[in-house]
Amino acid sequence: MTPAATANRRRAYWLKTLHEWHWVSSALCLIGMVLFSVTGFTLNHAASIEAKPKVSSLTGTIDDALRGHLAQQLPAAKAHKGKAEPPAELQAWVQKQWAIDISGREAEWSDDEIYLSLPRPGGDAWLRLGLSDGQIEYERTDRGWLSYFNDLHKGRNTGVAWSWFIDIFAAAALVFSVTGLFILKMHAGNRPFTWPMVGMGFVVPVLLALLFIH
Repeated sequence: MTPAATANRRRAYWLKTLHEWHWVSSALCLIGMVLFSVTGFTLNHAASIEAKPKVSSLTGTIDDALRGHLAQQLPAAKAHKGKAEPPAELQAWVQKQWAIDISGREAEWSDDEIYLSLPRPGGDAWLRLGLSDGQIEYERTDRGWLSYFNDLHKGRNTGVAWSWFIDIFAAAALVFSVTGLFILKMHAGNRPFTWPMVGMGFVVPVLLALLFIH
């Protein structure tokens, strides 16, 4: 086999490999790329897009037995700098009465109340329980689907699973971009505008940052 044939065979192998990595990574990050592109636009114009938050609230009273049990748990919670997960009994009461899951959340304990912040994508919520009178109240603010997807873009209050998704998506997008760059390099000889276009993609944001961002 001649040196030219060997070089062509090697080039064909690497081109095929790059194309395989390129299409697999593009398939993995396709939906994520659409989501992050659309929400990038909506976040950039957030001031022009009105949101009408909806606030809902619930109130109730826990029984004396549960209130006494919580009072017994107070010293242990204060020993942990006033922060501890609500007892299973309170979690069960909230789940049964209002169908709200507060497990795994850390509450702030003081002498007269237990306060639990419940932030989430697209809104916020909180729960407060008075230890002296047993009065419990819950308030939820919903800012709509647009705010929900914007918070997914930022990873705001989305939990560990979504954080892992963002990391995996970022890695797939990086593979997609790098393999695309090498594919461009291998085709650049027949496409004279390849490197000017790549250079423009670098120069334009740099110039904008230097000239218009202060």
